[in-house]
Amino acid sequence: MEAAVAIFGLLFVLFVAAGVFLTVKAAQAAKRGVDRKVAQARRTVEDTTLRARQFTQPGAAGELAQLRLSLRTSMRATQEILRSAAPDDASLAEAGRLFERLSAHGRELDEDLRRLEREPNKATVAAHLPELRERLERITHSAESLRWAARDRARKFADDDLAALSDQIDVEAGALRHWSDDTAGWERRQGMDGGSSSGGSSGGGAGSGSRSGADAGVVGGAGTGADAGSGHGGKGYSWGPAEEEAPAITARDARTQPTYPWEKTPERETSRRAEGGAV
Repeated sequence: MEAAVAIFGLLFVLFVAAGVFLTVKAAQAAKRGVDRKVAQARRTVEDTTLRARQFTQPGAAGELAQLRLSLRTSMRATQEILRSAAPDDASLAEAGRLFERLSAHGRELDEDLRRLEREPNKATVAAHLPELRERLERITHSAESLRWAARDRARKFADDDLAALSDQIDVEAGALRHWSDDTAGWERRQGMDGGSSSGGSSGGGAGSGSRSGADAGVVGGAGTGADAGSGHGGKGYSWGPAEEEAPAITARDARTQPTYPWEKTPERETSRRAEGGAV
């Protein structure tokens, strides 16, 4: 009894622990989803603000907004390409690590641009713009190199796969178009099967005919020998036609026998003979 209670208690504790674990995991997943949505919304708001500043604020402020927007757009596009292609191509792992190092420089540049946006001295901002622009060009050039290399690699693989698929389809299409050869072969096989069947049947018919003729000859010979033996003391054989025996049936009645126009009636023939004898 105590063992059963201990087992039930242990199962209850396990169920509670599993429930707590699942609850924590669900809460963490929900938190990550919320953080992702918040970060996406923040990026959207920042991009919209930078676009607005680019067109509404002239001078150094507008140029700073343009530089930040160009940096964010280039780095985001490269990150999306590498993340989407990395699961299918293991060779992009090194490119991903290089992009992480490049992202560190990009974040540093973005922070410098952000600090200059709050700088009240316009002359200081204008003095740092050439150096910041050069850094931006180097970072975006490296990001574009990785991005276009990954795109060209994926396109090359897609082209090779499409070329191999096209060759297989051409081979299969050519095989499907050989219906004339298949039909001729089928008719040839049917003709061979029909000839063998007809030859076998004709041979069988000839054999059966010969066997039936032989049987008939044997039967005829036996009958002739019997007739010759009965007529000549059983010592001679007749090679002529055998005489047919009388059928073992009752003689037909003359009155019921059918008459034909060319036959004479037996009573009239008898009466005429009687008349002639009397004369």
